[in-house]
Amino acid sequence: MDVAPLKDLDPFGIFDAEAARLEAYFDGLSGQEWDRPSRCVGWSVRDVLAHLAGEELYNHACLDDDLPGLFALLEREGVGGLAAFNEWCVSTRRDRPVAEVLDEWRTQNADTRRRMRERGADAALPTMAGPYPVGLQTFHYCSEYATHADDVGAPVTDDEAPERTDWRCRVGLFALSETDTPVQVEAAGDRYLVRLGEQRAELSPAEFVDATTARLPDDHPLPSPLRTALRCLA
Repeated sequence: MDVAPLKDLDPFGIFDAEAARLEAYFDGLSGQEWDRPSRCVGWSVRDVLAHLAGEELYNHACLDDDLPGLFALLEREGVGGLAAFNEWCVSTRRDRPVAEVLDEWRTQNADTRRRMRERGADAALPTMAGPYPVGLQTFHYCSEYATHADDVGAPVTDDEAPERTDWRCRVGLFALSETDTPVQVEAAGDRYLVRLGEQRAELSPAEFVDATTARLPDDHPLPSPLRTALRCLA
């Protein structure tokens, strides 16, 4: 994997910023605003919050070096696979007061961010894929939070948007280097040139972010093989 694109980025600071964005947005919602559809097909804004809260079970299992305990819990619940885990996290929280779910996420995520920072970027973290550097895992969390912030419509100011898009592109380049995909990506000015065999395309930075997170609109002209090859953070 190529960590060069991440040079000079602070994963912990970015993670804090994206968590703060989501928290501020969620704190301002009330009533039917929670039921508004998100960009995640089939999920409301409330469901995205439940997903984030549920993910903390995995985050803490990694930090506690207790993935077997999490797997045993999921087996008892009849949950198998990532998609089923995501749906279980959402469905088991749908009947709980939203304020309770928000407090769960806020508390557990604050603990995750504190413990990741305390360990340091170079420490090893147990994950489903084996030991993995804390800093790199944090970058994956940063992307997850930024993607879901966009999914629910959390505001991004004009001043912060360019820097935010830049780090997301850089995390996307790094994530692609971790995969076996043969797609080639070259940054050329304000465009990203992507190649896969005989297929070529040019993407803006925002489009490249959406491609790596599987958020391109259905009517975007990027060919299906390139879409599949660029998806690395979803």
